[in-house]
Amino acid sequence: MSQAGLAHAPSWYAESLPAEPLRAPLRGDQATDVCVLGAGYTGLSAALSLAERGYRVTVLEAHRVGWGASGRNGGQAIVGYGCEVDTLEHLVGHPDARRLFDFSREGMALLRQRLQHYAIACDWRDGHASVPINARQERGLRQGMQALVERYDYPLQWWDRQQLRGQLDSPRYRGAMFDPASGHLHPLAYALGLARAAESLGVVIHEASPVQALVRGARPQLRTAHGTVTANQVVIAGNAWLQGIAPELESRIMPVGTYIGASAPLGEARARTLIRNDMAVADVSWALDYFKLSADHRLLFGGRASYSALPPPNLRGVMTRRMHQVFPQLADVGMEQVWGGYVDITRNRAPHWGRLTPNVYFAQGFSGHGVAATGLAGDVIAEAIAGQNERLDVFERIPHKRFPGGKLLRTPLLVAAMSWYKLRDVIG
Repeated sequence: MSQAGLAHAPSWYAESLPAEPLRAPLRGDQATDVCVLGAGYTGLSAALSLAERGYRVTVLEAHRVGWGASGRNGGQAIVGYGCEVDTLEHLVGHPDARRLFDFSREGMALLRQRLQHYAIACDWRDGHASVPINARQERGLRQGMQALVERYDYPLQWWDRQQLRGQLDSPRYRGAMFDPASGHLHPLAYALGLARAAESLGVVIHEASPVQALVRGARPQLRTAHGTVTANQVVIAGNAWLQGIAPELESRIMPVGTYIGASAPLGEARARTLIRNDMAVADVSWALDYFKLSADHRLLFGGRASYSALPPPNLRGVMTRRMHQVFPQLADVGMEQVWGGYVDITRNRAPHWGRLTPNVYFAQGFSGHGVAATGLAGDVIAEAIAGQNERLDVFERIPHKRFPGGKLLRTPLLVAAMSWYKLRDVIG
């Protein structure tokens, strides 16, 4: 792997943190209790939960800790999953949908507990607002909120336009569903903090160690170009970056490009006029915008998903225009940096977690909603490896279909489908 391949992907997140030395790549043959593929949130959380239970754990990462979506995302940690609860009810019925939603609340509690217990400094801030742009979106958001409050006992607040403007200085939105239990963080700092927490309990992490093959059997094995790890159990946490390791998993997810920009520094006073309570914000369009303030008083503004695996043309200009639509008062402010990466979505946007074989576990399909859910996934899998399968069994009851079209046609079909949803957003 080239030296360029050993660096974190360029982003404001990476530039805002001191560089860390490379963890030693895998060399030779090793044996352990559990081997984890991927040092993103899911893999690191599984490793940490397993180490807390006394297991010996080795993690193999193709690049650097948090190199993929875990280190580049919007940093919004939200209760729930990539799909709404009515989708879960359709897939598994209300009793299991309720269990799944309650598990997601446990995942948020676990995230907060780990930030405190392991002293992970990642600029955590409380509060998340989901905001509608048009009347159709407002009706849908209010209905969804009513279901969560009345049938799922989840406390949320509805803010009318005036109340929202008291916290968010944008004329674009009709109101907000505010969730005080969700929040946002510095995603790469969180990933690095999880890694240090896991290492403090004896977990071994090998960076620059791309896995080339999974060998299944009584004692499964992960192979790299320069070594192997044989284990009693394996956890596959590659998400959008499996690249042939487990074809039956790859057929049920689609890598989708998503993009974020960092504005020039605004200064504390000007930044605080934009989002007075420092919450994270996301609209509810299919091609959504999401944004928050950074600790150094920039606006971090994301959106503009690409379903074709090609970055949008003139990305910086597009992101700047979208930022100005939300905050016209920033007409004199541009994007200093833009970056992107892939998230993995499932057809139904529900999480896809389970077992490939009795000793090979996996979690994928976070569908852009993984900051809190990944921690839950790692803990649920660690729990199952330790012999407690109750929570994982519920996730395994969620049905998942392959994306149609095979490798050649599934991306064009998805692009066509998403174009319709984007048109629906435009016409309201």
